[in-house]
Amino acid sequence: MKAFQQIPDTYHECARIDLQKDKWTSLLVNILALVTMVLMTMGMTFFRPIKALFDMSQGLGVYALRFVALILGYILYIVLHELTHACMMRLAGGQDVQFGFTGMYAYAGSEQDYFDKSSYLCIALAPLVIWFILLALLGSVMPPDWFWVVYLLQMGNVAGSAGDVYVAFRVLPMPKDLLVMDTGVRMMMLTKEFRNRSSDANE
Repeated sequence: MKAFQQIPDTYHECARIDLQKDKWTSLLVNILALVTMVLMTMGMTFFRPIKALFDMSQGLGVYALRFVALILGYILYIVLHELTHACMMRLAGGQDVQFGFTGMYAYAGSEQDYFDKSSYLCIALAPLVIWFILLALLGSVMPPDWFWVVYLLQMGNVAGSAGDVYVAFRVLPMPKDLLVMDTGVRMMMLTKEFRNRSSDANE
């Protein structure tokens, strides 16, 4: 994995994604997240009925505790999700990682670092993969009334990673020499092959 703070003159922008300003992209990502949550809910109810989440047999205090744990757990997850992005950026050699919140998205990004294709795919998908595994393991040992607390966090993990998955699918077919700058909600892709293709077309 590798990051660059300066790029060769032969590199030129070939694509750009702005999850904040591009309304159609934002809509697509949010629809993808919503569909994911609906499908995950419907699929799991066949194996673990969601009514267990609302079980009050242990008293109102335990019932309320589950929902407090869910709210606090999701806030903690958002922080850990962005920290996971940041850690992967650092491991790839990134030197300037910044955090922020736009009102719609929490983010970790950099305005100085350019990551190669393999590094960027790891950075984008690491929170989804790492927290999917950890939450699945945690959910597997939870009693029925607490299982859905963890599973709802898992749903937040998968659905909340819709933007990361969308960007990864856009990056995947791009050339191997690709470099990506990710400021958090805006991604700029550069490749030296872009100029070559344009030159060939002009000739």
